[in-house]
Amino acid sequence: MAKVVVIQGPNLNMLGVREQNIYGPMKLEQIHAQMKEFADKNNLEIEFFQSNLEGEIVDRIQECLGEADGIIINPAAYTHTSIAIRDAISAVAMPTIEVHISNIHRREEFRQKNMIAAVCASSVVGFGPFGYHLAMTGMTQIFSEIAAMKEAQKAQQA
Repeated sequence: MAKVVVIQGPNLNMLGVREQNIYGPMKLEQIHAQMKEFADKNNLEIEFFQSNLEGEIVDRIQECLGEADGIIINPAAYTHTSIAIRDAISAVAMPTIEVHISNIHRREEFRQKNMIAAVCASSVVGFGPFGYHLAMTGMTQIFSEIAAMKEAQKAQQA
């Protein structure tokens, strides 16, 4: 069974309270419950982690090496500033999908700079909490493609 680690950045623990006009009324626990339901239906193991501290996020990304098959991350405000998170994602070299609830490209100018996207397999932005479902669907597809590639390699060696 493939394992996905979902890493949530700063202030996402305040979803449902903070700026509902931007982020909506759903709480992080509700988003995670929906993701868990998807994981269960698709034979995936899922684990959730949230921190407001950049170093803890870097540590958790590094801990995924050898423990997980993919990462879904919403680095939140660190998207625009964190070379450390970018480097950690690059170092573990596993499928990573970045999620943003709001469309960061339509927001303040400083939010339009993205330090993370270039080291991710994909980015999902602006779909609200549904973006996490899209990321889970995308990760499932990536896992299917990896499995198919491994099978093709085995067939060529036989």
